[in-house]
Amino acid sequence: MRILLIEDDPLLGDGIRAGLRQQGFQVDWVRDGEAAQRELRAHPYAAAVLDLGLPRMDGLDVLRVARDAGVELPILVLTARDAVPDRIRGLNAGADDYVVKPVDLHELVARLHALVRRAHGRPGERLEAQDIVLEPASRTVYRAGVPVSLATREFDLLHVLMLNAGRVLSREQIEQHLYSWGQEVESNAVEVHVHRLRSKLGSDLIRTVRGVGYVLLREPAGPA
Repeated sequence: MRILLIEDDPLLGDGIRAGLRQQGFQVDWVRDGEAAQRELRAHPYAAAVLDLGLPRMDGLDVLRVARDAGVELPILVLTARDAVPDRIRGLNAGADDYVVKPVDLHELVARLHALVRRAHGRPGERLEAQDIVLEPASRTVYRAGVPVSLATREFDLLHVLMLNAGRVLSREQIEQHLYSWGQEVESNAVEVHVHRLRSKLGSDLIRTVRGVGYVLLREPAGPA
């Protein structure tokens, strides 16, 4: 899951980025409001973590401009501004959640997972399709009740496909969800991950739509 971190404090930002990466997130980090605006419009992030006290453009203005431009991804405000009027302004400007610093990393992770689930119409903690169950917080997968061991990229790909079950995603869209800045992507990386998922979870779970991309089927496909 790819997250945009918008934080100007180098120590705090480095700590949050490292912590989120340890929890399985891909994290891009920008340090001012203008850079945040560019990134929010340029890439399909699953969510963003936004500080309010930013150089070049205040976080509240980042929020307002992004929402006015039609940016719909979940945005969690993480700030030292803890007065009730500040929280009200943040939520009214378009924040999906408002958290006061300092925050426990595990709480931040849980809030991000909850925001992403709700954005995809999945309020429950676990994702289910056919006989597959995926639990994002613990990064565990079960097939017919039996745990399945997946590599990091395999899990991330399955997570993205299950969040978008029934919707075709192109290879480019999948790559943008799985890889952050500067990560080298092999030309056949997505195909390789799909092949490995099929070998572990069954060949009928993920369908190739020729010339378009891949779709995860909520129910087994019927006879042709």
